[in-house]
Amino acid sequence: MFMNFRRISKCQCMQLLTTGLLLSVVMICWKDLDHHVVSHMRSYTYRYLVNSYNFLNSSYALTSIHHNKKDEVSDVDAGFVNYPYLINQPGKCGGGGGDRKSQDVLLLLFVKSSPENFERRQAIRDTWGNESFIWTELGARVRMVFALGVHPDVRRRSRVQSELMQEDRAHGDLIQQNFLDTFHNLTSKLLLQFHWGHKYCRQARFLMSADDDIFVHLPNLVKYLRQLLSTESGVKDLWVGHVHRGAPPVRRKDSKYHVPHDLYPWPSYPDYTSGSGYVVSGDVAAKIYHATLLLNSSMYIDDVFMGICATAVGVYPQEHVYFSGEGKTPYHPCIYNHMITSHGHATDVRTLWQAATDPTVSGNSRGFVSHLYCTAVRVALLCLPYYQNTYSCMAAFT
Repeated sequence: MFMNFRRISKCQCMQLLTTGLLLSVVMICWKDLDHHVVSHMRSYTYRYLVNSYNFLNSSYALTSIHHNKKDEVSDVDAGFVNYPYLINQPGKCGGGGGDRKSQDVLLLLFVKSSPENFERRQAIRDTWGNESFIWTELGARVRMVFALGVHPDVRRRSRVQSELMQEDRAHGDLIQQNFLDTFHNLTSKLLLQFHWGHKYCRQARFLMSADDDIFVHLPNLVKYLRQLLSTESGVKDLWVGHVHRGAPPVRRKDSKYHVPHDLYPWPSYPDYTSGSGYVVSGDVAAKIYHATLLLNSSMYIDDVFMGICATAVGVYPQEHVYFSGEGKTPYHPCIYNHMITSHGHATDVRTLWQAATDPTVSGNSRGFVSHLYCTAVRVALLCLPYYQNTYSCMAAFT
């Protein structure tokens, strides 16, 4: 049977061509469509309809894990690989331990840094991580340390390590353990933070974890933490940041976030905050520390592992609209007056610090007219799609 092409109208021809084009696009993009649409629909259904992660306790319990090398596991911290310290600051919080007799610390701030990022660390010391400035200008005792592993390149490791030792002698703020500083060892860095904090700075009211390309508006953060402490109920079970809810595991093997089914077979992660910057209260820091002693740390995505630990001890993340996600926040004085964190500042930390802490910024939103103006500016900046990974549109109205 032959088709008479003369009888096909121009309209039908266009329909056939359009259908063929759409089918071709779907076939080419099916893998991405499956990842971005199907997996997210499946994960959200699981998160909001099933909403039970009790299986994590049994699946990640250390009793169900068989270790091949018993000598790699600490006798004190069962299941936790006790990497030796290469650089340590046991007296950073005022004493040799974590008892309440040591200095009262409002915030223990861990900055996750790579060994070669000398310039980023110095920029942080000169700006938002300057302990002397925070004490002099804000009257708050904040202790900041950089958490590191060893350089993964054997050929460069010796030279970088020598430079790190020199840097630590000058500043006394590096904490380093003997594990490779790679993406797949970020969970080891998370364990380093909570174990060090529990041992050497247990008196800290709050603990913050941040990347070294994060900008933290310390004056706004200190004000926020003090407001929490001033409430009659006090601060308990606080875990605050940019929350990811119902996030699906990435199954694409070409992604650095790839997680195979045998490591995490379920369609949705428990809720967690972006690992770029979050804050927990002292009681939550203690709970997470104890959870790391009981749970297998094979999940190498550190913020997901944080969610697993928190779920195991009954702690759930709280959204704060001015904690940034993966993106950089807009530059504007009406934003600076509220911002807590912003992501993606590897080179502009000094200029942003100068602009964000300018004394004139605090006066920009005072008064009814100024408040309306800043609200309109924030709506224009934050309610656009390309800023969805920073602050949500709701932040414009707070």
